[in-house]
Amino acid sequence: MADVARLAGVSSQTVSRVANGHPGVIGSTREQVLAAMRELGYRPNSAARALRYGQFNTIGVILFNLSTIGNSRTVEAIATHAAAEGYAITLIPIDVPTQDNVLGAFTRMGELAVDAVIVILEVHLLDAGTVTLPPGVHAVVVDSDAGDRYSVVDTDQAEGARSAVRHLLGLGHRTVWHVTGPESSFAAQRRAQAWRLALEEAGRPVPPPLHGDWSAGSGYTAGLRLAEEPGCTAVFVANDQMALGVLRALHERGRSVPGEVSVVGFDDIPDSACFVPPLTTVHQDFAEVGRRCVQLVLRQIREGGTAPSGTDLVPTRLVVRASTAPPPA
Repeated sequence: MADVARLAGVSSQTVSRVANGHPGVIGSTREQVLAAMRELGYRPNSAARALRYGQFNTIGVILFNLSTIGNSRTVEAIATHAAAEGYAITLIPIDVPTQDNVLGAFTRMGELAVDAVIVILEVHLLDAGTVTLPPGVHAVVVDSDAGDRYSVVDTDQAEGARSAVRHLLGLGHRTVWHVTGPESSFAAQRRAQAWRLALEEAGRPVPPPLHGDWSAGSGYTAGLRLAEEPGCTAVFVANDQMALGVLRALHERGRSVPGEVSVVGFDDIPDSACFVPPLTTVHQDFAEVGRRCVQLVLRQIREGGTAPSGTDLVPTRLVVRASTAPPPA
């Protein structure tokens, strides 16, 4: 900093103000200092600045299972919106989501000096009370039913599932079969509950659900079983990847989609419009989920304290494509 000040012909205090983006520096002086920085290859010491001001401009993200489409796209959205606010993210995955591992991840986050933490666990732990977060930490939780204790951001899973069922019943189908996600998943359970409730409210029979694990392979296995059900004319699948497997199984068994069986997915991944046929699905706004997470933790950082408990639901919308139609006459 002294070298920059000497070359620019200003005080070290002026260099510090320019480096930290403080107002009150004349434009010509600021440009003079910046030119000296470029010439000398000077970069502000972010670590020293963080220690001085107690702010690290980093948000930690703790998550279980990065491989799922929802989690990976949520992390991508968090990173994008954090960068727009001048923040980086530090990612710590958890292999087995236990209390010890979660506390260990928070300890590691403290060592890495982050300002706040976003937790994406997906599985029923926080809402079941099996895992708790350390008190006093700036934190936001994604994809959980723990809004009575934490600040939660989530997609409106239930309304998305209801819209899928209503769409299929509105086409004239007598009932709707369902391929669920893992039993441990909050999102899968919420979608399955809404599917069942929508059928019961409409006075329709509720077929036994088939269980998958979010993968296309598990959807294929479920699809083979559905293909053997002569009364199955409509299927709501808990995510688009499993829906892809269902489509393949129905095709291999000679059950045309949507001529004999209509299929609706959930997520609206970019590839779903290129399935054969293009998939009707429930759109999740992962970018908005990420934006709201970042805004909530930044509010905590800037205002101090922890965020109030409660759940902020991001709306879904049904995207109708060619995989759904009225049932065969």
